[in-house]
Amino acid sequence: MVRAVLVSDMLRGFLEEGYPLYCGIEARSIIPNVRKLLERELEQNSKIFYTCDHHTPDDPEFRMFPPHCIEGSAEAELIPELSPYPGEIIPKRTFSSFYNTPLEKKLEALKPETIVVCGVCTHICVLHAVIDAKNRGYEVEVPVDCVASFDNRAHLFALDYMENVLGAKLIKPTVKVPEPHFEIPDSWLSGETSDIYFPRTVEVLKKEGINPIATMEVFPRRAGILCGIEEVKALLAKVLPEDNCEVWALSEGEPFDRKEVVLRIKAPYQSYGTYETTYLGMLSHCSGWATAARECVDAAQGIPVVSFGARHVHPSVVGVMEYAAIVGGCTGCASTAGSKLAGIQPTGTIPHALIIIMDSTAKATLAFDKHMPPEVPRIALVDTFEDEVRESVTVAKAMEGKLEGVRLDTPSERGRVTADLVKEVRAWLDLEGFKNVKIVASGGLDPERIRYFVAEGAPVDIFAVGSYISDAKPTDFTADLHEVEGKPIAKRGRMPGITPNPKLKRVM
Repeated sequence: MVRAVLVSDMLRGFLEEGYPLYCGIEARSIIPNVRKLLERELEQNSKIFYTCDHHTPDDPEFRMFPPHCIEGSAEAELIPELSPYPGEIIPKRTFSSFYNTPLEKKLEALKPETIVVCGVCTHICVLHAVIDAKNRGYEVEVPVDCVASFDNRAHLFALDYMENVLGAKLIKPTVKVPEPHFEIPDSWLSGETSDIYFPRTVEVLKKEGINPIATMEVFPRRAGILCGIEEVKALLAKVLPEDNCEVWALSEGEPFDRKEVVLRIKAPYQSYGTYETTYLGMLSHCSGWATAARECVDAAQGIPVVSFGARHVHPSVVGVMEYAAIVGGCTGCASTAGSKLAGIQPTGTIPHALIIIMDSTAKATLAFDKHMPPEVPRIALVDTFEDEVRESVTVAKAMEGKLEGVRLDTPSERGRVTADLVKEVRAWLDLEGFKNVKIVASGGLDPERIRYFVAEGAPVDIFAVGSYISDAKPTDFTADLHEVEGKPIAKRGRMPGITPNPKLKRVM
């Protein structure tokens, strides 16, 4: 399978500060992602094309934009971070990578099945590259974390247009969670948490001397994101005979459809019959949380989402709830229990309690900075005593450049956090020279509210979501026997025999 990668305008003139069309820190943030993309593609023998602005001094484009990336200038050079990745330079004088360039003939000779487009700016040259490629009949992929622009609203519009009008495939970053370590309590293994009829069934079968090889299949009642399968595997590893079992499953974080088989267990029935309640409960709750998290992540369109819902659930399930949120796409969570399972550091700011006790947001933040280790982010809550704009600027000045972010959590009694408030805080922080201070929005967020901020172009850097994830409705899963001693069988309304699903992989 031949693939081609078009790397659009990853040039010093767009990605290094000091040049007239510098696209900003958000654009620079994609550089590590582009490097990883190129590494992966080169391993697959993909062909890399660097499509680069090379303008003449009197280029007509300069009627709209300041002179930039003139051929032979430092601005027109690829950024040094991409120098280790071999590719062919395609000079261009317009927004199009195809018009009056050799790219079209090179692609005709290469005959790629897929063209991957990345780089800057999303709504200008990247969009034109996608349009040109689609008009020529190519399948196009756009890795969302490898494109950027100086205008976030235009960036989001372009992504939507590429996907829903042009038919390009947007590749969203997958969350890779290290394999967690789940402890299986003795009370679960003894059957105390199971519906009582399952332990009783196993007891009856033991006394009757009946223990057939039985195949159980598990499927959901609605579509969603699978989570809990790693914990299920930890349970099954404790109870199934090593030399006489097969377990097939989808992967943690993988999407599933309604009634799609996500788990298949083949083993002597007595070994796992007691635990049907247990593994269904794991999948149901965790998949519900993960699915809710993914809905928020999708609504945020690339803006990070963190889970702040630990306070809304019983402490015995805080860890798995926040782990599920990470599986669903959240980039962080508030609790130590969840972060341990997910293999990350917990995320937090400063509570109102510390600010109220110290009688000042600035004093509380300075004390926090004084006593917390350097790896803990300095993010201040800025709605306790003063106007959010005033507190943001006051704390930023007090921290003398060490403040990493402010969190807006305006209560409903004061009108909640609004897009206009975020814009005002951003404007004043920028005006006072604190352009690198990020803005975290929180307070009753859900996908609809997140979409509102995105649609209004509010410069939110992080969304913190609580009860929408923690209070998510569990995804109902059902388990059915489909084979007993190799004989296809099923209860009424279900099809006997193994249900095909090529996505399943053997995990035990």
